[in-house]
Amino acid sequence: MAFYASNLEMKKFLEELIDRFASEGRTNLHQSISITWIYYQARNPKVGSGIGTGWLNHKLIYPASIVKLIYACAIEVWLKKDTLIDCPELRRAQSNMIMHSSNDATSYIVDLLTGTSSGSDLEGERWEAWKKQRNLVNIWLRSFDWPEFEAVNCVQKTWEDGPYGRDKKFYGEQNQNRNALTTAAIARLLEAIMTNEFINTSSSNRLKTLLLRSLDSEKRKADPENQIDGFLGQGLPKGSQIWSKAGLMSQVRHDAAWFKTPNGEQMLLVVFCNSDILAKDTFLLPAFADELSKWHFAR
Repeated sequence: MAFYASNLEMKKFLEELIDRFASEGRTNLHQSISITWIYYQARNPKVGSGIGTGWLNHKLIYPASIVKLIYACAIEVWLKKDTLIDCPELRRAQSNMIMHSSNDATSYIVDLLTGTSSGSDLEGERWEAWKKQRNLVNIWLRSFDWPEFEAVNCVQKTWEDGPYGRDKKFYGEQNQNRNALTTAAIARLLEAIMTNEFINTSSSNRLKTLLLRSLDSEKRKADPENQIDGFLGQGLPKGSQIWSKAGLMSQVRHDAAWFKTPNGEQMLLVVFCNSDILAKDTFLLPAFADELSKWHFAR
């Protein structure tokens, strides 16, 4: 059962939109895109109060930098359990991981969360112990008892060029152990953050501060990696607010966003584009945001 109330009008609207974008030359779009889209009627929404729909939203896909949202949330949990010590360097890394999508910061954080480190190959008991430790984030995700988290995999660092040594070995010969998430899983977590129900209000507010993006054109020009241009934020109406985390590499272009339009309408939209062609498509994500943000006017 979904964590939102399924809406047939939204389902029809989304499917027609996918059909339209596919007809414009994206021949494999139906198989290469996953979406979770939720609309909140209340001005101060609560967990589970949205209506929505999805498209292949339980399909496991390599999340690229979207996984950094999971690790940022894990920091807050580890701190609450006193298994991490709060300090300026930890917060600097958390900030750079989300605001600037730093892979170096992510590597540092994964080491802290799991008590592991990168390096040369390991064997025997040392290798088994390392793998068990690196699985700690997955164990935490299973503890939610959310069906959206049952099959996800969040055990790998993010890289500029790729893993080496024990990290490469940990991926498996066919990369079968690489990170994997669904749009439904990220949507449910993002909803908990944005409704102040992830751990507590202070933790949720810290995460929201990191996720808040500027739609100001001058600020975007000054930051070529602003996570707005070519992503959902670019398609929002002027005067909107957005909290988001994007993911981009040669084979995927993803975005997870909560946004508020100028008239106060709130939506959650997570879109995973899973192909090397769609990874280069800077039109599609803004176009989805543009069309879906207008849905309430079309009813």
